[in-house]
Amino acid sequence: MNPKTRLTILRILALVGVIALIAALFIFRDQVKKLKDYGYIGIFLISIAANATIIIPLPGVAFTTAMGAIFNPIGVAVAAGLGAAIGELTGYMAGFSGRGVAERAALYVRLTTWMKAHQNLAYGVILLLAFIPNPLFDLAGMASGALKLPLWKFLLACAIGKILKMLMFAYAGYYSVAWITGLFGK
Repeated sequence: MNPKTRLTILRILALVGVIALIAALFIFRDQVKKLKDYGYIGIFLISIAANATIIIPLPGVAFTTAMGAIFNPIGVAVAAGLGAAIGELTGYMAGFSGRGVAERAALYVRLTTWMKAHQNLAYGVILLLAFIPNPLFDLAGMASGALKLPLWKFLLACAIGKILKMLMFAYAGYYSVAWITGLFGK
């Protein structure tokens, strides 16, 4: 089998895998919510699920905020951030497959063109977009996959940005409970 055929098969398998994962998360969404009973491992797994959907957001940061009120906010941030980074592999794989939904979107084309021209800065952009709560991160993941940026560098930048973002939300949950108990007493 020649390399071009092998790459085409890999891309098709990646696309089928992404579609199957999104469908499974949608079908089993009620079971996914039960993972919160499993502490940090549950937080990690729910964050994977919340970030594995492409374009259709699940409330991962809301869950992180709630768990920050229950568990240690730093542990919550690390578990949620690492899970979120792994979940973002679906966007990367969709881009790698070359069959991304957003391929023709103007923002995707601009982002891909910019990332191709500035690959050293691309990881800073990935980190920044992972940190800022926005639904556009999927486009950055798709662009990273389409450009075949090294997976480990994508994951590292994504994990740092996601952990920092989740740290803010976990502490928001932690301090909101302290604030509410201060208002209404214990």
